[in-house]
Amino acid sequence: MTTPLRIEEFDDASYDPFTSDEVNFGDDLDPYPRIHALRAGGAVIPGSYREHMGYPCFYGDGPKFTVLGSREAEEVLTDASRFSNSGYRPTLGTTFGMGSISTLDNPEHVRWRRIFQKIFLPQYVRTWGTTIVDPVVDGLMAKFLSRGSADLVEEFTQRYPFEVIYHQLDLPESDVHTFQRLAIGQTDYVHMAQAQEAGLKLGQYFRALIDARRAAPGNDLVSLLATTEVDGEHLPEIVLVSFLRQLMNAAGDTTYRGTSVLLTALLRNPDQFAAIRADRDLIPAAIEEALRWDGPVLSQLRVSIEDTVLGGVHIPAGASLDVLAGAANRDPEVYKDPDRFDIFRDRRPHFSFSRGPHICVGQHLAKVEMTRALHAVLDKLPGLRLDPERPAPEIRGMMMRVPAHIYVRFDA
Repeated sequence: MTTPLRIEEFDDASYDPFTSDEVNFGDDLDPYPRIHALRAGGAVIPGSYREHMGYPCFYGDGPKFTVLGSREAEEVLTDASRFSNSGYRPTLGTTFGMGSISTLDNPEHVRWRRIFQKIFLPQYVRTWGTTIVDPVVDGLMAKFLSRGSADLVEEFTQRYPFEVIYHQLDLPESDVHTFQRLAIGQTDYVHMAQAQEAGLKLGQYFRALIDARRAAPGNDLVSLLATTEVDGEHLPEIVLVSFLRQLMNAAGDTTYRGTSVLLTALLRNPDQFAAIRADRDLIPAAIEEALRWDGPVLSQLRVSIEDTVLGGVHIPAGASLDVLAGAANRDPEVYKDPDRFDIFRDRRPHFSFSRGPHICVGQHLAKVEMTRALHAVLDKLPGLRLDPERPAPEIRGMMMRVPAHIYVRFDA
């Protein structure tokens, strides 16, 4: 990047957003037995998911419900006439910005989403796999290849999705560490002051960056977003800045979690890992199964627009609904033996990228990143296995799931 811009760090240098993960998203080793027990009470039950799991809820004092059935989850996520995304405004709207498409309903949502969809079409995203993702993956792995051992979280999966974003945006290498701290910090709603500070500082930087790229466009994603039109309209600054803030988390944080879960599942199931080594055509099925089995985000929030009935339960207007993707993805009515990781099971759509009008715009990029990462693991880490002398990986979290470490050995 040629324009000299400066990204501000947190005012409190002692604040560490990475240590707030378990406070915000839980430290549960296995929430699924509890989820199954909640499902026994009905497909839709009173109370928020966070409260049922023993955590504070951010949604205020209004009526709350948890949606556990896959049919009911599909109904809520696809019917935008009855269920709104406005529940994210006090959290995501505060830090990402009120222009975030995750907080908008129609007609604004569909109008601006069309521009993002145009840019994140699979044919464009695939080119990023070769030009951006592969060099980032290769560069990170080169640092530990000769050692024969690694922590695949700290040295690889936690870093590479963010570095992909920095390359997409053409940000200076010197800002990488600060950007990651701010990106994680802006969803630390237990420490709302720091979350707001992170969103403010990212916004200031991105506004200056947009101005610079509009004046001298390049081939980076910011230039593309700033200059792309649909039906003669550009993205308003509030929408574009909100999207760039959100991109840091949606394409960085969740992809790191999804890739970490995928590698953990395969290392725990060496027979399935061996099958992929023998037939890489199984990689797409492995990625979809990992996303279903333990997706990076277990719950999605909606608000009822009107009095309605869902799963036989009366839902008053203005109620908050935790739509539990983690429950829908393990619904025994849909998936046989749902708690088992099995790349050979019959493929059925999962809920980890949501459904309906708010289905994840960046899902194609996430899958490209996970695919390229797994190919690199197979190509560069022969004999990859869990390190028997180090603790086994533990996937933890009630809301967002990830192992803290994946200690491995391989044939150097």
